Amino acid sequence: MSRVAKQPVTIPAGVEATIDGRVVTIKGPKGSLQQTVPVGVQIVQEDKVLKCVPRSDEDRSRMMAGTARALLYNMVTGVTQTYSKKLELVGVGYRAQVQGRSLNLTLGFSHPVVFPVPEGITIETPSQTEIMVRGVDKQRVGQVAANIRAFRPPEPYKGKGVRYSNEVVVRKEAKKK
Repeated sequence: MSRVAKQPVTIPAGVEATIDGRVVTIKGPKGSLQQTVPVGVQIVQEDKVLKCVPRSDEDRSRMMAGTARALLYNMVTGVTQTYSKKLELVGVGYRAQVQGRSLNLTLGFSHPVVFPVPEGITIETPSQTEIMVRGVDKQRVGQVAANIRAFRPPEPYKGKGVRYSNEVVVRKEAKKK
């Protein structure tokens, strides 16, 4: 069995887990999340602990038990403390601004980029060159941050573009005469 799947997921106080067939719902102070568990995995709830048990001894169900455990852990963590990703805009004239449920980006194009904020995600701009993406679902937070970064990924010569706050952009040397 997967080493990850052997570890139980503890449910902290204030968090409620409900198992209905293959659907697991976790409700907490920050929100609620729902996940369908893979076919070869069974979720067992004992007191304040969730365990992922493979239904058979096949390699696939043992692997999926580890995946299901990681998903459950991310759900429990998300409803207790939200996930966040920080993006930085590097470049002259690059700006970000939140207006209602949309993010307006000026990224050096001939037109402004308007990004509609998805449901369940909050976007803040502490300064004109910083974007904070927050939410309960780890996967959605990462995907929204990746979608924003995709508008203008950092280029290797001057380093201009949208990058994660901890991202290291490897710079290339300019062409020599």
